[in-house]
Amino acid sequence: MNITSKQVEKLMLEDYNFSQLGFSMMLTRLKGVYAGNPSQEVLENATKEINAFLEKFKGIMKKDLAIISEIGG
Repeated sequence: MNITSKQVEKLMLEDYNFSQLGFSMMLTRLKGVYAGNPSQEVLENATKEINAFLEKFKGIMKKDLAIISEIGG
Protein backbone atom coordinates (compact mmCIF):
# COMPACT_ATOMS: atom_id res chain seq x y z
CA MET A 1 0.00 0.00 0.00
CA ASN A 2 1.34 3.42 -0.96
CA ILE A 3 -0.17 6.54 0.49
CA THR A 4 -0.30 9.88 -1.26
CA SER A 5 1.26 13.15 -0.17
CA LYS A 6 -2.30 14.44 0.43
CA GLN A 7 -2.86 11.63 2.93
CA VAL A 8 0.50 12.33 4.54
CA GLU A 9 -0.40 16.00 4.86
CA LYS A 10 -3.54 14.98 6.77
CA LEU A 11 -1.39 12.74 8.99
CA MET A 12 0.89 15.73 9.67
CA LEU A 13 -1.97 18.07 10.57
CA GLU A 14 -4.43 15.82 12.39
CA ASP A 15 -4.19 13.41 15.30
CA TYR A 16 -4.74 9.70 14.77
CA ASN A 17 -4.22 6.82 17.18
CA PHE A 18 -2.10 4.00 15.79
CA SER A 19 -1.34 0.71 17.50
CA GLN A 20 2.29 0.43 16.32
CA LEU A 21 4.59 2.43 18.57
CA GLY A 22 7.35 2.69 15.94
CA PHE A 23 4.96 4.18 13.41
CA SER A 24 3.58 6.65 15.96
CA MET A 25 7.09 7.73 16.94
CA MET A 26 8.07 8.26 13.31
CA LEU A 27 4.94 10.36 12.74
CA THR A 28 5.70 12.47 15.80
CA ARG A 29 9.19 13.18 14.48
CA LEU A 30 7.93 13.94 10.97
CA LYS A 31 5.20 16.24 12.35
CA GLY A 32 7.89 18.23 14.15
CA VAL A 33 9.93 18.58 10.96
CA TYR A 34 6.84 19.55 8.96
CA ALA A 35 5.72 22.08 11.60
CA GLY A 36 9.12 23.77 11.36
CA ASN A 37 9.15 23.78 7.56
CA PRO A 38 5.76 23.05 5.95
CA SER A 39 7.16 22.89 2.42
CA GLN A 40 6.31 20.55 -0.43
CA GLU A 41 9.83 19.09 -0.27
CA VAL A 42 9.44 18.11 3.39
CA LEU A 43 6.03 16.63 2.62
CA GLU A 44 7.42 14.57 -0.27
CA ASN A 45 10.29 13.29 1.90
CA ALA A 46 7.83 12.34 4.64
CA THR A 47 5.69 10.53 2.07
CA LYS A 48 8.68 8.49 0.89
CA GLU A 49 9.72 7.63 4.45
CA ILE A 50 6.21 6.61 5.50
CA ASN A 51 5.72 4.48 2.38
CA ALA A 52 9.06 2.74 3.00
CA PHE A 53 8.04 2.04 6.60
CA LEU A 54 4.63 0.71 5.57
CA GLU A 55 6.17 -1.55 2.94
CA LYS A 56 8.68 -2.97 5.40
CA PHE A 57 6.20 -3.55 8.23
CA LYS A 58 2.93 -4.15 6.38
CA GLY A 59 2.62 -7.59 7.95
CA ILE A 60 2.21 -6.20 11.46
CA MET A 61 0.32 -3.01 10.57
CA LYS A 62 -3.05 -4.34 9.44
CA LYS A 63 -5.05 -2.30 12.00
CA ASP A 64 -3.11 0.87 11.22
CA LEU A 65 -3.34 0.35 7.46
CA ALA A 66 -7.13 0.22 7.82
CA ILE A 67 -7.05 3.63 9.52
CA ILE A 68 -4.71 5.07 6.89
CA SER A 69 -6.83 3.74 4.03
CA GLU A 70 -9.82 5.68 5.40
CA ILE A 71 -7.92 8.96 5.18
CA GLY A 72 -8.99 10.71 2.01
CA GLY A 73 -6.45 11.80 -0.52
